[in-house]
Amino acid sequence: MKLTQKILLSLASMFIVSCATEVSKNQPAESMTPSTQTASSVELAKGEPSAVKSGTFVAGEHETKGTVRIVTKNGKSFLELNSDFQTSNSGPDLFVILHKSDNVLNTTKPPSYPIKKGEYAMIAPLQKYNGAQSYAIPENIDLAQYKSTAIWCRQFNATFGTASLSS
Repeated sequence: MKLTQKILLSLASMFIVSCATEVSKNQPAESMTPSTQTASSVELAKGEPSAVKSGTFVAGEHETKGTVRIVTKNGKSFLELNSDFQTSNSGPDLFVILHKSDNVLNTTKPPSYPIKKGEYAMIAPLQKYNGAQSYAIPENIDLAQYKSTAIWCRQFNATFGTASLSS
């Protein structure tokens, strides 16, 4: 008898909780009190990324195009390649990097545009050759030191494309 009562009590509790969740989901926004609306707006504002720097890619060794931006969200920095990003798929070891120069291509020589050690910080391996993607920037990287981002082939020290970053 006790087992049956526990099962019924559990089912009733689950039913009540699910009904309460449904009611709160279906309530119109107008029924929220002003203090609730303010709290929700503050939470939304904290969760929304704010752009710090942005730029547009230019081709280096290979055609690279699209836009990039560095955003801060919840106190952390991210480098985001937008949906219009595209680069060549001919690189075997591509990385997203930050570079200290605002014009990487002018600091090096064609056709591969090699870069020197100490002038850049590696963020992460490139996830895909086109489309939107996001990379967490390690906290130990001082963004004030870096003025551009690049898609770089580590194996052949070749810069596929670069974007100068501005506020």
